[in-house]
Amino acid sequence: MPPDDQTARPESAPPDSVPATRTVRLAGAALPSALAHLADGALGEALGKAIAFAQRSVSPATEKIYDDDWRAFRAWCQAHDAPALPAPPAIVAAYLAERAATLGRSGLRLILAAIAFHHRRAGHLWTARDPVIATVMRGILRAQQRPERPAAALTSAELRQLLAPIGDDPTGLAGPATLAALRDRALLLTGLAGALRRSELVALDVEDVRFRNAAMVLRLRRSKGDQEGEGADVVIPRGTHPETCPVRAMEAWLRRSGIAYGAVFRRITAPGTIEARLTGNGVWKILRRRASAAGLTVDDTERLSPHGLRAGFITEAYLHGALDEQVQQHARQKSIATTRRYRQRAKVVAASPARLLDL
Repeated sequence: MPPDDQTARPESAPPDSVPATRTVRLAGAALPSALAHLADGALGEALGKAIAFAQRSVSPATEKIYDDDWRAFRAWCQAHDAPALPAPPAIVAAYLAERAATLGRSGLRLILAAIAFHHRRAGHLWTARDPVIATVMRGILRAQQRPERPAAALTSAELRQLLAPIGDDPTGLAGPATLAALRDRALLLTGLAGALRRSELVALDVEDVRFRNAAMVLRLRRSKGDQEGEGADVVIPRGTHPETCPVRAMEAWLRRSGIAYGAVFRRITAPGTIEARLTGNGVWKILRRRASAAGLTVDDTERLSPHGLRAGFITEAYLHGALDEQVQQHARQKSIATTRRYRQRAKVVAASPARLLDL
């Protein structure tokens, strides 16, 4: 069994670690030219801290994605002798038009987010809503006519299929396969029952997991919808069926792995060595491997993704009569409109008039 992932989690620098020379350069770019000299004066330390905090405005994973797209855009601009910072709307529109041959809606929007992020960081007022960019973007999407492929909802039924090859008692497997089976069972069941994003799953530490008689409480310290780090508690009750109970699965994994502190979900090497924290990419590899072993496929209009665990919870909750407020609170969604989009997907099956036919 190959290692699940080789990507190390980047560590954030402390707020006071910005070198003075970097402070001058960054603050000089963000401040009006007449005030750039303040970076060298008594305000230099405060400016350095402000810059350090500004650099934490997005998660390390998001910043890496933005950096990759930004480097590609800058290289394209250099190759065409065009300015990248600040980038005129016409240049950005031309770049989108060129990338449209290989990227769809989400990829193009990610490019715009990366360009906007780096412009704001450098102190430039820039928006993707500029009429030139917005018009070209609408034209590209109309020309592509590529429907979005949402993550296939992985409900309890799909989870049972995914876990079937493991069996009801993973402790009966030989060697490293036992550890991997226990971890994967806990990972997937917790992701579904908690409506968790992959980033929330891999961020869990043992200190964030509290067991009660009837439930397990997960402390999410930070998530995509909680960039300020207010945190949230997610209560997962014990399941009716022991073989698919997320609480029992988590208890079994922590007991067998011997993990007493730090990351809950970790990489496991082929010989069975438990290593560093699992990453989001590792979760995707586990899901793909388990789906292949179980023969689980999804419709061509959808895609297999760890986000399907979150979508599966919301979809199944609606199918069983959950209210908007209940789903929104458990899934920690800021907008009720987002929650209701999942409800619409659930009603495609539950409310279809074809169910009234005597077939």
